[in-house]
Amino acid sequence: MEGGGDLEAQIEQLLNVEKQMRLNGDVAGTKKAATDILQLCFDARSWKTLNDQIVLLSKRRGQLKQAVTAMVQQAMQYIDETPDIETKIELIKTLNSVSAGKIYVEIERARLVKKLAKIKEEQGQIAEAADLMQEVAVETFGAMAKTEKIAYILDQVRLCLDREDYVRAQILSRKISPRVFDADTSKEKKKLKEGENIVEEAPADIPSLLELKRIYYQLMIRYHSHSNDYLEICRCYKSIYEIPAVKENPAEWIPVLRKICWYLVLSPHDPMQSSLLNSTLEDKNLSEIPHFRLLLKQLITMEVILWTGLWNTFKDEFENEKNMLGGPLGDKAAEDLRQRVIEHNILVVSKYYSRISLKRLADLLCLTIQEAEKHLADMVVSKALVAKVDRPMGIVCFQTAKDSNDILNSWAMNLEKLLDLVEKSCHQIHKETMVHKAALTV
Repeated sequence: MEGGGDLEAQIEQLLNVEKQMRLNGDVAGTKKAATDILQLCFDARSWKTLNDQIVLLSKRRGQLKQAVTAMVQQAMQYIDETPDIETKIELIKTLNSVSAGKIYVEIERARLVKKLAKIKEEQGQIAEAADLMQEVAVETFGAMAKTEKIAYILDQVRLCLDREDYVRAQILSRKISPRVFDADTSKEKKKLKEGENIVEEAPADIPSLLELKRIYYQLMIRYHSHSNDYLEICRCYKSIYEIPAVKENPAEWIPVLRKICWYLVLSPHDPMQSSLLNSTLEDKNLSEIPHFRLLLKQLITMEVILWTGLWNTFKDEFENEKNMLGGPLGDKAAEDLRQRVIEHNILVVSKYYSRISLKRLADLLCLTIQEAEKHLADMVVSKALVAKVDRPMGIVCFQTAKDSNDILNSWAMNLEKLLDLVEKSCHQIHKETMVHKAALTV
């Protein structure tokens, strides 16, 4: 009891000192008195008194901003020293309430919320942790380091994905521009020294910008895997593949390059997919995994692919992806792979035939007539192909119906070419006659 009374007397004495300093406008003295009160409570391990004093000091009339900032920063150092989880949560909540709505301690509040969310997550309360993190809009904090901002938003995205809130995860992920990972950090540091705003250094536990880039794209892969958007997943793996640390280590880039190849094959045919396919085939590292070069070559070559032969060749590689980085390709991957092979074959047939019977088309695709017609109709609807089916006759026509304007334009072009040829011929004849006349006169 003596210790308790002694503590109260010392606090009372320091509170009087703090009041005098505050009323005199002495910033350094007020900060010293406030932090000394907190230190006394901490040394005595009187956590309840510590919480009470933090609230009391912050609410005193005309309290200086610098004193509140110093108190919050000092008390944050005590969080890891708390004896149990209940005391820790109580201290964090006290500091949260003190820093709420105060722009000069917004960074400290953001860090406190992150600590509380981490505790909630460890207790299995993912939804509560996500709700806590979403309250903080760190992108508006001018004094927070760029890497800390990115890491904070990535934590918000991760928690949304953990609770399967994909809409909010997408909204939060758009707060980070992928271009930010390619910025030159050395130039940025020079600019900050010249500027007026003081940007705080990021804490030691915040990863580097390139490490954050990898985390960002891994989270984006998780997001796109939900909707089976294979092309976007492929682009995410491509960005991971471009990270220097990954490119230098074959143990890291080989699994990533395998994933790029698989997701390229699984992606529907479009200009972006064709561009990525060609750029990947030009990659020298692809020679290290010749099986996959062969797979991509088959997609580029305008020849019909036999599904059974392809599946027998690559089935083991496909199954082996479960044990590689990033895990299996997805529940529908095998079915989608067959779909892509059928689509490729239909595109090949449309290149070589202007008209073909449905029966012959079904034979080339190794499908029934109904299945062939269904796949063809799906491609026409998605505008990957232009075709017309004469069902009574059982004939598919791949020719596009020309517009009357196009026909007239083509006629005009042909006439122009013809007149050009006539003019050139006349010129040549005239030239020859002139040469021969000159020879005769000589």
